[in-house]
Amino acid sequence: MIPRYSRPAMKTIWDEENKFKIWFEIEAHAADGMANQGTIPKEAAKKIWELGKFEISRIAEIEKETKHDVIAFLTNLSEHIGPEARFLHQGMTSSDVLDTALSIQMKQSSELLIEGVEKLLSSIKKRAFEHKYSICIGRSHGIHAEPTTFGLKLAGFFAEFERSLHRLQTAKKEIAVCAVSGAVGTFANISPEVERHVAKQMGLEVEPISTQVIPRDRHTAISFFAVCNLL
Repeated sequence: MIPRYSRPAMKTIWDEENKFKIWFEIEAHAADGMANQGTIPKEAAKKIWELGKFEISRIAEIEKETKHDVIAFLTNLSEHIGPEARFLHQGMTSSDVLDTALSIQMKQSSELLIEGVEKLLSSIKKRAFEHKYSICIGRSHGIHAEPTTFGLKLAGFFAEFERSLHRLQTAKKEIAVCAVSGAVGTFANISPEVERHVAKQMGLEVEPISTQVIPRDRHTAISFFAVCNLL
């Protein structure tokens, strides 16, 4: 994001600190899910939460060698967690982390926008009633027409933003999904129960059918970013 054009709250959602924080939570919740299944020791899952931390500069340094962002991140985590780090990421693929994290960031962004639109709707509604009888000129074909009221104009804006709010709420639901299904989405080395656990803990729904990635029509079919632009 371009800092000078970004709202502080939105910038925080998309900065490196928040991204890696989400990555860690996905990995740690997955470890809990695996521990619940008996795949890894429960003590190891506990240690991951207790000792897991990261440094953005160190991740960047490691990535220069590995040429792989998730491996760099996991390597940095391992430096802090110690031997129990060998239980991290078992049966998972990089896209399980990347795509689920992207879903969370888009969900967080949509929640911020929804909050703003709801406040805007409240203000427009208040002003519309205030100007219910405020006469102003209407327009037709780009020129002056019959008189109308400013309140009616504001009511039109209210209805338009209300429709935009519904679109944004639909977009939020569409993109708020989790995939922790392993390489090419076959669950060959990880239980679907782990995916369900991560989804529940992260406030997401499970992607019904994923491959290597969460299906991209979720990002494009309802034009999440186009909806944001409408607002």
